[in-house]
Amino acid sequence: MASQGIKYPVDIVMCIDATGSMSDLIEKVKANALKFYEDLRNKMDEKGKIIDTLRVKVIVFRDYYADGDDAMKISSFFNLPADKEKFDHFVKVITAEGGGDEPESGLEALALAIESDWTKESAKRRHIIVVWTDASTHQLEKKSSKPKNYPLNMAKDFNELTDWWEGNDFVNNSAKRLVLFTPDAYPWTDIATHWTNVINHVSPAGEGLSNVAYEEILDIIANSV
Repeated sequence: MASQGIKYPVDIVMCIDATGSMSDLIEKVKANALKFYEDLRNKMDEKGKIIDTLRVKVIVFRDYYADGDDAMKISSFFNLPADKEKFDHFVKVITAEGGGDEPESGLEALALAIESDWTKESAKRRHIIVVWTDASTHQLEKKSSKPKNYPLNMAKDFNELTDWWEGNDFVNNSAKRLVLFTPDAYPWTDIATHWTNVINHVSPAGEGLSNVAYEEILDIIANSV
């Protein structure tokens, strides 16, 4: 019975590409995000596991070099189900627009996710990042002149970001999981190959957010807890 299962505090950060190329997919992403809490609870019940507390944070990203203040929208952690109304409102207003030409600011979004204020409760906890995108990313060291709204505390290059993930300063090594629904392109292929605790699903544009993929996300998270 689920009531006899082990309890876990779980934090999930959803990094969602909301550039114009995602226009055919964004409504599917939003619909899945909005029913995510109930579906994950049901999946955990099936496995006899209990999420003691579930917090979900959303990072909507576009391109710092093309979209100005709309390049990155970051929520706080929502405690679900208590903050469901606030979470729903944040998700429902996401629109697919901007981005300029590929690549996008997906690495910055991932870095900001890694830096999240993760829960430190319980030895049995999970810190999960899920990334949805159909695009490659700018290199972190791309330009010496950054936009005025570019994060001051950003990793200076890919190697430093790798250290952020592999170290224990930001995210707990035993708790962390990174789930990628991303194309076979820089840097996602390198991350999937070389970083630890990464689950990778290559997702070409138009094919990465089907109902099958959504079920896989639920299974991945439930199995990783």
